Amino acid sequence: MNKFSYIRATSVNDAVQRASTDKDAMFIAGGTNLVDRMKVFLDEPSQLIDISRLEMQRIEPIAGGGLRIGALVSNTAVADHPDVRRNYPMLTRAILSGASQQIRNVASVGGNLLQRTRCPYYYDTAFPCNKREPGSGCPAATGINRMHAIFGASDQCLAVHPSDMCVPLAALDAIVEVEGPKGKRQIPFTEFHRLPGNTPQLDANLEPGELITAVVVPPVPFAKSGVYLKLRDRASYAFALVSVATALDLAGDSIKDARIAMGGVAHKPWRPTDAEKFLIGKPANVETFQQAAEIALQGAKPLTHNSFKVELAKRAIKRSLTVSAKGGGVI
Repeated sequence: MNKFSYIRATSVNDAVQRASTDKDAMFIAGGTNLVDRMKVFLDEPSQLIDISRLEMQRIEPIAGGGLRIGALVSNTAVADHPDVRRNYPMLTRAILSGASQQIRNVASVGGNLLQRTRCPYYYDTAFPCNKREPGSGCPAATGINRMHAIFGASDQCLAVHPSDMCVPLAALDAIVEVEGPKGKRQIPFTEFHRLPGNTPQLDANLEPGELITAVVVPPVPFAKSGVYLKLRDRASYAFALVSVATALDLAGDSIKDARIAMGGVAHKPWRPTDAEKFLIGKPANVETFQQAAEIALQGAKPLTHNSFKVELAKRAIKRSLTVSAKGGGVI
């Protein structure tokens, strides 16, 4: 690693002020992704601002229902929280399907949102990479792209977002609270992460110096039917080829509301809102779910080696909706 200084922030304001006066400074909490990147020179901060002891470690109910989850709450604490397990089971299942228990014990909510792609071309500095060095090229376009995007990609970047936790948070219409030099603001979860476009080096819509302080999960009564289905090459410690989070609100056999989000298919968690709208008012049966899956994948643009993701995602959506219609549960 290159040399860097280390400072322990005494408050959110202190952390923000330090970061805003040094463009090469970086925040560190659990460090489960950042330290790995530093070891291979993907990140070379001038200083690390340790925020791990700040007062952002609580999960609190909010007025009208829902939860406010502090940015420093560990992934394990979120997954094990009784309100999350009872009211947002797909969030628990998503977290438990990712990483190892040891990593989940130290990885933070804020860090999970900001983890970077595991694209092998990004991590291997022997290859060019527009995310690492803008303008250098994207070897995934002509190379092995089995794990890459089928939605929202550009000729600048084909990488996918790696998080499991972020997929149900997108489905639940969560809100990200941040604080920066200009004060506090809230960002809808579906607008927090960016598509690559012409700026693949930018993963999130954060201003310089801004710090994630919490994630607000709104009350979604039918989230109890939530399902998270992760399809991967092996049963543990593997990133998703395709993942799906779904929840259904039923009145008898008719669908009143629906949520669908996908992971492993784009540079950000992907919400097929046209498929959600199609489901409303339809009967909750296999034929309806198949049609919704077809609609959800209409805009897919598979690459040379990942066309299988299209059919895989359709089957995952159909399966997860079927289980959601039965009240949810583990698939």
